[in-house]
Amino acid sequence: MATQTFRAAAIQMRSGVDPQSNIADLTERVAEAVSLGAEYIQTPEMTGALIGDRASLMEILRGENDDPVVQAASELARKHGICLHIGSIAVAAGGGKIANRAFVFDARGEIVARYDKIHMFDVDLDNGESWRESATYEPGRHAAIVAFPFVRMGLGICYDVRFPDLFQKQARAGAQMLTAPAAFTRQTGEAHWHVLQRARAIENGAFVVSAAQGGKHEDGRETYGHSLIVDPWGRIIAEADHNEPAVIVADIDPAASAAARAKIPNLKNDRAFDLEAVEVPESARARA
Repeated sequence: MATQTFRAAAIQMRSGVDPQSNIADLTERVAEAVSLGAEYIQTPEMTGALIGDRASLMEILRGENDDPVVQAASELARKHGICLHIGSIAVAAGGGKIANRAFVFDARGEIVARYDKIHMFDVDLDNGESWRESATYEPGRHAAIVAFPFVRMGLGICYDVRFPDLFQKQARAGAQMLTAPAAFTRQTGEAHWHVLQRARAIENGAFVVSAAQGGKHEDGRETYGHSLIVDPWGRIIAEADHNEPAVIVADIDPAASAAARAKIPNLKNDRAFDLEAVEVPESARARA
């Protein structure tokens, strides 16, 4: 089990519709994170482009072997000798399907893990805001853990953070750090972002690192920002307290995960149980 302390960075972006412009921003922010001593660097969901219109997205879509963000990320990881976690990009998955896919590169610039977002953001919010990710993306079917020498890391993307079972499975498999790079809407972010990140950290005794998109994007959407790094006790140890592009860093000690789990061993104490529904008749209702 990894115990070496390392410095993690989360890059907050405002990705537009042009991948090359986003790559330029990525390149600059990675260099900034490296200058701050980061050895693991994470970017948000849809690092390569935020495009709501499916037809427009299809025009720039590439397979991962030809994707310019994948190529640039590989070179950046190799050049700087870092672990680079691209929170996600849209990639052609064959058969006319699109995957919302995360990539993790090692210091040699090689892809060591992929993860396709499992849970699709199909919601109807207040003020007419509505999203149907399942109309564009093919859901993933496999969770993923990356076992680096310095940390075991579980992979998630954005809406996944609302599904505790995914992260609990990763924690039970030894993950000391969980990730949920995101493009949270402003509306849902203001309501739930901080509490969800802290809850996943507390209930799993794990660090949570979540780079975010922030601000008003070219396709018209508005995202919340507030990239976070949370420790296993649920304390926020780094935050971009706004929606502007930024880099945040924090030192991660995997031993703190073991310490938190020893104090509150809920993962060990969990028990299977049956659920019984008891129906109460209307006649039993209290009357004034």
